[in-house]
Amino acid sequence: MLEISNLHAGYGGNQVLHGVSLNVAEGEMVAIIGPNGAGKSTLLNCISGLIAARQGSIRLGGQDITGLAPFKVSRAGLLQVPEGRQILADLTVEENLQLGLTALHGRPATHDLARVHELFPILAERRAQRAGSLSGGQQQMLAIGRALMGAPRLLLLDEPSLGLSPLLAQTVLTALRELNRKGLTILLVEQNARQALRSTHRAYLIEQGRVVQHGESSVLAQDPNVIAHYLGQATEAPKAVA
Repeated sequence: MLEISNLHAGYGGNQVLHGVSLNVAEGEMVAIIGPNGAGKSTLLNCISGLIAARQGSIRLGGQDITGLAPFKVSRAGLLQVPEGRQILADLTVEENLQLGLTALHGRPATHDLARVHELFPILAERRAQRAGSLSGGQQQMLAIGRALMGAPRLLLLDEPSLGLSPLLAQTVLTALRELNRKGLTILLVEQNARQALRSTHRAYLIEQGRVVQHGESSVLAQDPNVIAHYLGQATEAPKAVA
C-alpha cells in the first residue's frame, strides 16, 4: 500500500529526515514511535505533501506521489488526521464532517454520516453544536470522522491520544482498531508507545530522523532497549494484533 524509500526532508536549512525507508501493507495498522523531535510528524507531513521531500520516493498503491500537492494526495486516498486536530471551530459538527467529502473527487464513499455516527455516537448527539465547544476527545473523534468521510485508502494519524484522558485515549484507539479490523489501513504516530504497540501489527522506532529498529509490535514491546527507553518498567507484554 505505502512504500517509502530513502526519504530526506526538513525545514529551511534544518534537515530532519535522513534516509527513512518503511512500508505499510494493505490492511495493516503500523505505528511510528520515538522521542520528541525524532521527525515523526515531519515524516507524516512529508507523506501527505505538506512539506517537500528533498530526496527519496513515496508510493501509494504503486503510484508515485512524491511531490504531489496535498489536495492531490488526499484525492488519491491518503488522508491525515493532524496533530492538534485542526477542526473548524465556528462550524457545526456536521458541517465539519461534510467538509471531508471534498477529498472524494469522484471516488466512492466508504464512510457516510451514518457509519461515522455508529463509530462515534457522540457526534450524532452533537451534530448541530459548534465544533469548538466540544471536548478535546470529542474533537479528536470529529477529526477522525472528517477524514473517514473522504474514503481513505490509507489513514495517517499524528498523536491521536495527545492531551486526552486515559479513558478517552483508549476510546479513540479502540475505534482505530475496529476500523482496521474492518479493513482500513492505518499508519499511526503515537506518543504513548505502550498503547501504540498494543494496538498495531508492526512498528518503526525513529530517532534523529532515522529508522533504528522495526518489526512486529509484540516483539518490540519485549525488546530491552525499547522497554528501557520508551515503555518504562516491563509489564505484561502486549498481545499480537489478530
